[in-house]
Amino acid sequence: MRQPTEYPVPPIGLRQARGWPWRTLGRTYLQLSGWRIEGSFPEAAKVVAVVAPHTSNWDFTLGVAVVFAVELRVFWLGKHSLFKAPFIGFLKWLGGIPVDRRASHGVVGACVQAFKAAPALLLALAPEGTRKGVSRWKSGFYSIATGAGVPILPVAFDFREHRVHLLPLFQPSGDMDQDLPRIQALFATAHGLNPRPVESPE
Repeated sequence: MRQPTEYPVPPIGLRQARGWPWRTLGRTYLQLSGWRIEGSFPEAAKVVAVVAPHTSNWDFTLGVAVVFAVELRVFWLGKHSLFKAPFIGFLKWLGGIPVDRRASHGVVGACVQAFKAAPALLLALAPEGTRKGVSRWKSGFYSIATGAGVPILPVAFDFREHRVHLLPLFQPSGDMDQDLPRIQALFATAHGLNPRPVESPE
């Protein structure tokens, strides 16, 4: 088991050195709050990361600490209403991409094109789409992964064990009805802050 002071290293194309203050800030937050990162980043240069369970706004703070600690270059989609002054510049610097959910029908296609155009890209998504309990995740992340032909990296935030777990890559088969329950089941034992385990669909 990796010790709390050891951190996985992203592949070269997915690294972003923001400077020692940010790296130190992220690692200090994780160490003082008792969090550890288990598992390893895959060598794949392009990947859709699904992060769950999402039960609290503190999930975002934890995610930022992890990104800083391992010097990860990541992009993520967020509600456009979050991108307001004076935070809009900072959120975009963190890799945030504002999305208006009232007119988001073209988001999947835009993400697929971004993957095809970029030599390396990690897009992190919260597949539940809400902090409330859901029995079935939204399928946008799966459509992006299959459309771009990239694997899925499951990342579990377990507040009970204070563990961020990088799980093995999941290769989509193209059969969404079969794959979604399998992916969701990988998170069944992870507990959010509130807490609640991610429910598996019937």
